[in-house]
Amino acid sequence: MAIAVQRESDDAAEAGSADGQQAEVPIEVSFDRHPDSYRHWRLRVDGPVAWLAMDVDEQGGLRPGYELKLNSYDLGVDIELYDATQRLRFEHPEVRAVVVTSAKDGVFCAGANIRMLAAAAHEWKVNFCKFTNETRNGFEDATAHSGQTYLAAVNGTCAGGGYEIALACEEILLIDDNSSTVGLPEVPLLGVLPGTGGLTRVVDKRRVRKDRADVFATRPDGVKGKTAVDWNLVDGLVPRRGFTEAVARRANELAARGERSTAVRGIELTPLHREVTAQGTEYEHVSARYDRQTGTVEITVRGPAPGAPSLAEIHEAGPRGWLLAMTRELDDLILRLRTNEASLGTWVLRTEGDIAAVLDYERVVLGAAANDWLCNEIVHYYKRTLKRLDVTSRSLVALLEPGSCFAGLLFELALASDRQYILDGPPIDDEESELRASVALSEANFGVFPMGSGISRLESRFYGSTEHLDWLRGELGRELEPAEVAELGLVTDAPDDIDWEDEVRLVIEGRAALSPDALTGMEANHRFVGPETMETKIFGRLSAWQNWIFTRPNAAGGDGALRRYGTGQKAVFDRKRV
Repeated sequence: MAIAVQRESDDAAEAGSADGQQAEVPIEVSFDRHPDSYRHWRLRVDGPVAWLAMDVDEQGGLRPGYELKLNSYDLGVDIELYDATQRLRFEHPEVRAVVVTSAKDGVFCAGANIRMLAAAAHEWKVNFCKFTNETRNGFEDATAHSGQTYLAAVNGTCAGGGYEIALACEEILLIDDNSSTVGLPEVPLLGVLPGTGGLTRVVDKRRVRKDRADVFATRPDGVKGKTAVDWNLVDGLVPRRGFTEAVARRANELAARGERSTAVRGIELTPLHREVTAQGTEYEHVSARYDRQTGTVEITVRGPAPGAPSLAEIHEAGPRGWLLAMTRELDDLILRLRTNEASLGTWVLRTEGDIAAVLDYERVVLGAAANDWLCNEIVHYYKRTLKRLDVTSRSLVALLEPGSCFAGLLFELALASDRQYILDGPPIDDEESELRASVALSEANFGVFPMGSGISRLESRFYGSTEHLDWLRGELGRELEPAEVAELGLVTDAPDDIDWEDEVRLVIEGRAALSPDALTGMEANHRFVGPETMETKIFGRLSAWQNWIFTRPNAAGGDGALRRYGTGQKAVFDRKRV
C-alpha cells in the first residue's frame, strides 16, 4: 500500500482566523481512492450502462470548517469522481454509456461549496478549479475516444458547478416537476465566474445564443422546463413518474450505438506503490527529489526494460506494464505536487533508460491502439497526463543528458517544457565515458498526443513552419546527436560539459528570482501557440479571468460576495471597471 505523510495541525484548526473564518489546516492530500470506500459517489455497473450517483456526505469535507450540503462538492468529492471515471475506462471497458445523476431527492448538485471557496487560500481555489476542469474534460474524452457516452440525468435543482457537471456530458435530461432548474448563478450571487467551463460550454458546445447566454448567466434563479429545452440548455424533459426508467431506456439506446464489444474484460487499477518523505517521492518508474531552498523539484522518468513486449504480455501485465504504470505514477505525482507543494515552482524533467527500448515499447502500443481497447486507453491516458502537465502552473525545464531516453512519447515531456538543454559532451562525473546524450523522434511526436489546442507539441513549437516539420519527419527513428538536436531547433541550448553545471544553475536561480505570478501568466501564453479550442478557452481565457477575480475584494474581500453569501448581507462592490 502507498505510504503517505499526513501533516495536520490541531492548534490551527481550533484557533480560527482573525476575520472569524475557519483557519486552514495544512494537510497532505492523497489522490488514492477506491469505490469500496467512496464517501460521496455510488458506482453501479449494469451491463453496458454504468450509474454514477452523487450522494455527498455533508460531514465528509476534505478540510474542516464547512458542510457539503445539497450535494455541493470540494476537492475530495472530485477526487472520487476522477477515480470513478478512470476505473470505468480501464476496469469496465464493456460499459458504453455512463449516467451521472443524484442519489438525493430534489437536488442534483448545488455546485462547489461556497464556504470552502470563501475560506480557501487563493492557490487552493485555483488548483481546485483546474482539477475539476480536467475531470469534466475527461467525460468528453471518454465519450469521444472510449465509446463511453456520458448522460446527465438531472433529477433536481442543478446550479453552478452542478450544471457544469451536466454540461460535460453528451446529453442532459431534466426532470419535469415544475420546480427543478439549471443555472449558473456565480456572477449574480458570488461575484465570480462559473469556474469549470460553464460559460464556454454553454455557447461553444450547447450553441446557446449569446444574448440568451447573457441572460442565463445573470439570473440567480436559473431556468426550468420548456424554456431550458427551447434555449438548448438541456436536451429533453422527463416526467417525475418513471424518470429512472426513461433515463435507463435512453442510456441503453446510447450504449447500443457503441462499437466496442461488451464481452471485453477490464484490468484492475491496483493501488500505487510510493514512498513519500520530506525529501521527495519515489515510485517504481518515476521519482521526484525536492530542493526547497531553490524551490525546485527534480523529476526523473525511467524507461522500459529492453525488448519489445507482445500485445498479450501488455494485457497480462495490466497495471504493471511500463507505459500504464509510468503514466499512473506521473499523473499522481503531478497532482500531488500541484496540490501539496505550491512553493516548488520549478520542475526539472529528466529521463533514464534506453532509447531503443522506448521506441520498441511504443511501437507495440501505438500499433495496436486502433484495434485493441487497452492500448487505446493507455494512449489516451498518457495524452491526458501530458495535457495536465501543459496546464500546470510551474516552470518546466528538461535536461537531456547521457543515459537519458528522450525518445518518441518520452520526448513529449521535453516538448511540454518551457526550455530544453542537452549536454554536448560526456557525463559530468565520468569524462572518460563515450556515452553521449541523444534524441529520437517518432510518429508519437506528430499528433498522437495532441495538446488542448488540438495540435502536436512539435507543431506548437514550430507553428506555421510546415517546412521545418517536414524536415523533422525526415529524421524519424534516428538517434540524433547534441549538435543535430540543436540544429533542428529541438532544444534551447547545447552547453558542453565544461559549462553544463553553471548553465543549469543559472537557469534555476534565474527562475527563482522572478515573480511566480508573472511566470505563470507568461508560460501559459507561450505554451498554447496556435488555434483556440473549447479546451484552451476553459483553461486559458476562463481560468485566467477566474484566477484574477478570485483575488479581487468584490469577490474575496471581507465585504465581497463570496464572504457575504448566506449571511443575509449584500455584497459591497467597488464599481470601478478595471
